[in-house]
Amino acid sequence: MRFSEKYGFKSARDTIQADSVSIELRNSLWSLLQLLVWDRVFYSQSSGGAFLSQNPEIKSLAQALWFCYFKKPIDTLSGRWDEILKQLRKHFFECQWYEVYDFIEFVAQNYPYNNREQFLEACNSTLQVEMSGYRFVGREIAPITDEQEIDVIDKALVESRGPVRTHLGRALELLSDRSSPDYRNSIKESISAVESLVALTVGEKGTLGQLIKKLEDEIGLHPALAKTFNVLYGYTSDTGGIRHALMESTNVTFEDAKFFLVVCSAFVNFVQARALTSSSTKSAAS
Repeated sequence: MRFSEKYGFKSARDTIQADSVSIELRNSLWSLLQLLVWDRVFYSQSSGGAFLSQNPEIKSLAQALWFCYFKKPIDTLSGRWDEILKQLRKHFFECQWYEVYDFIEFVAQNYPYNNREQFLEACNSTLQVEMSGYRFVGREIAPITDEQEIDVIDKALVESRGPVRTHLGRALELLSDRSSPDYRNSIKESISAVESLVALTVGEKGTLGQLIKKLEDEIGLHPALAKTFNVLYGYTSDTGGIRHALMESTNVTFEDAKFFLVVCSAFVNFVQARALTSSSTKSAAS
């Protein structure tokens, strides 16, 4: 039985699309192309269709696609839009996951109409909803999540115990909810995972702020690192923070929640490794 099936959580690699494009994401991006690009083509009732000669904007895009993107002879470009669209659709739904991004990026860079920013914003909104690891930055698609971040989260999920694993799994679940993501509570769960880990490691109950000094002594945690997590804990616990009723006035984004999940997962991995080393050292000394 897979980890995600056993504990009800998907791995970070399955959740954040860093090296794949789900059918839902592919469908959504194509729909944006349809709504904001293809549907603006002019169809002539008298001629019974749409022709490039009647659509200078789409003609320039089609020629750029043929000449620069597909590297096809320009004389193979049909003058009928319905035939061109059929070929574009076939390519889009049959190409590799990374070629979907190539195609969207090329269209964005050669967008023929005056609402390019609307197209870019709509694409980024869809990429966020579908948990893509990429976004448009200007007119370039750039990664917002790398392999190391995903590996850090997955390692923490697999190797953690009890409540630590539960909190991290819940943080990932809240972050990746495609219909109603909850970034504030995702951050709360990430911090709670660290809090639970510290309590388990020092063998006492309490808040992270109360126990972090004891963790320094228990595993030889550097004071600067302890201070860093005290500051992060304070951010989530002040009067305008994530854990308080005023959170509606706080603008918490996907990037915020992902940052906390990655950082807290890395801290969990670090503390667990140091605790194991410390335990071995104490056993050898005795």
